[in-house]
Amino acid sequence: MKSSTSVSTELPTTYYTTLASPLGELLLTADSSGALTSLSVPGQKGGRVVGEGGEGWVRDPARFAEAERQLAAYFAGELKEFELELKPEGTEFRRRVWDALDAVPYGATTTYGEVAARIGASRAAVRAVGGAVGANPLLIVRPCHRVIGADGSLTGYAGGLERKVELLTLEGSL
Repeated sequence: MKSSTSVSTELPTTYYTTLASPLGELLLTADSSGALTSLSVPGQKGGRVVGEGGEGWVRDPARFAEAERQLAAYFAGELKEFELELKPEGTEFRRRVWDALDAVPYGATTTYGEVAARIGASRAAVRAVGGAVGANPLLIVRPCHRVIGADGSLTGYAGGLERKVELLTLEGSL
């Protein structure tokens, strides 16, 4: 008797929408559960692009209604903390760094060294922390823009330094 095994060739689905914002058009992606997997701005270093990665991309604005509401309130200065289900993909180290970003309050800044200390990493790990902060797939929602250099300088931001300035100004830290 011959047995046959069937292997699914169906590609994973990436749900997405785009939203207008003061920073330009935002691209939001989510998985099938509705958890936000990325938020990118135009020209972002490492940002998502519709159709990349071989997944099946499906535009589904309704899936992002709550994210859209919260982002609008944030840009209007009415929301200081996002309450969205997040599901970014990354290594354990990166996820620890990203979780530490959530502890930086609205209107405050922190340094890469302080983030390293918060996750229990050595001072030598500051460069790795910087790499993880720079790889944050959830700009704005996960506040990597609040991380500055030890000397107070506005160092790198995957979305561009001008957007970092806009966000810190909105939050009153500049």
